[in-house]
Amino acid sequence: MERLLSPRNLEEDFNQEMPLRPVWLKDYIGQEKVKENIEIFIKAARERQEPLDHLLLSGPPGLGKTTLATIVASEMGKPIRKTSGPAIERPGDLAAILTNLEPGEVLFIDEIHRLNRTVEEVLYPAMEDFAIDIVIGKGPSARTLRLGLPPFTLVGATTRPGLLSSPLRDRFGIMCRLDFYTVKDLACIVTRAASILGIAVDPQGAEEIARRSRGTPRIANRLLKRVRDYAVVKGDGSITSEVAALALSRLEIDEQGLDNLDRMIMEIIITKFGGGPVGLDTLAAAVSEEPDTLLDVYEPYLLKLGFIQRTPRGRMVTASGYRHLGYQPPGERSDGGLFSLDEE
Repeated sequence: MERLLSPRNLEEDFNQEMPLRPVWLKDYIGQEKVKENIEIFIKAARERQEPLDHLLLSGPPGLGKTTLATIVASEMGKPIRKTSGPAIERPGDLAAILTNLEPGEVLFIDEIHRLNRTVEEVLYPAMEDFAIDIVIGKGPSARTLRLGLPPFTLVGATTRPGLLSSPLRDRFGIMCRLDFYTVKDLACIVTRAASILGIAVDPQGAEEIARRSRGTPRIANRLLKRVRDYAVVKGDGSITSEVAALALSRLEIDEQGLDNLDRMIMEIIITKFGGGPVGLDTLAAAVSEEPDTLLDVYEPYLLKLGFIQRTPRGRMVTASGYRHLGYQPPGERSDGGLFSLDEE
């Protein structure tokens, strides 16, 4: 069975989710502190009749960074141009994008931490002085020409803010970190998405999907569509708690939202590496997955649940992780007590 959380599926669902994305801040559910701060900054910028200061959004995939960038443009009444760090290969590519921006336009760069360093240097004067420096000619006759740019707002999104260089990070005037969503907020998101898609879902069904969505709206919307398919074929088309639980169990999504690879990661650490510690590259090879995928997609949620922990020597499974898989944690008796030194 193909995993629901695979990076390829994350990319495929991007376009399918477009109708479900809110356009205005009032429709954006969750991330209350971030939302309140951005609302204040937008109102202040509009009153001054200036572009919003450059904004950096960080957090795990699927939490709404692209949606927030679109909302910022809508609230400012300006168009948005979207690109990604890996897509901008040469400084000339970025220069072409910047010189074609309209005054006040929002430029959204996803995965901004993956920008090439030579490309990144073009951004420094663009963000600070709204200008870019172009070198004309070669050798001793080369000279630098500075081109002015219309004022714009750069919104950068990253899953790994630690990989951003200090000069780039310091040029963002606003920094917001998005955290995993609560079950209550996710249930509201599922209910809203169901109404847009014309799906009948009761509050208990929405909550069941929300509890297994790993705190991530993108995954909640995807699971809603898969549960809908099950409800249409196996039921009367409406989603109840029972229907949702049965459908998600068939998809091998457990009550904590863990899929096959999540459980495989922990099980391999326990059975093949004695519970850890084990290095990221070794673990990635053992589960036949890319290290970056483990780091960005799977590890954050396992850390949040307290099922694994990072140490200087590698990853380890916690006692909670052992129990979730039905294993007895090391040093713990079957009755839940701890072994004494004499018993050992």
